[in-house]
Amino acid sequence: MAYMSQEGYDKMVAELKRLESVERPKASAAIAEARDKGDLSENSEYDAAKEAQAHLEDKINQMKLAIQEAKIIDVSRLSTDTVQILTKVEMTNLTTKAKMSYTIVSENEADLRAGKISIKTPIAQGLLGKKVGDEVEITIPRGKIRLRIENITIE
Repeated sequence: MAYMSQEGYDKMVAELKRLESVERPKASAAIAEARDKGDLSENSEYDAAKEAQAHLEDKINQMKLAIQEAKIIDVSRLSTDTVQILTKVEMTNLTTKAKMSYTIVSENEADLRAGKISIKTPIAQGLLGKKVGDEVEITIPRGKIRLRIENITIE
């Protein structure tokens, strides 16, 4: 089961519809076009089109499963007392004094450019359950990072 926001769920459903209604017909057309070019045993274009279709079908199936298992979180019932999924955490790196801010989301909604990190990342795991003012030391791939939680909000 994956917890996610209504917005994340709606985006995933829209992407699934796009894949099924736009990308799937494109993949079928590419296979048909490659098939029309003759001998399939030496037709790399046909093989590539079949492989692309297989990847697309796999992605569609994964999205269907994620949608089926999704549990939408009622944001109005969340608290800002502690860090939890769908909270935005503002913090300071105690070593570099750099300020950073992340919203903790489900794996399917993660988008680092938008400041959304997966609940499964080491940073999110290290922050869960902590309160404003708490200082945490988190092991990340590059070593350890020390953070102080400055603010917790819900967007």
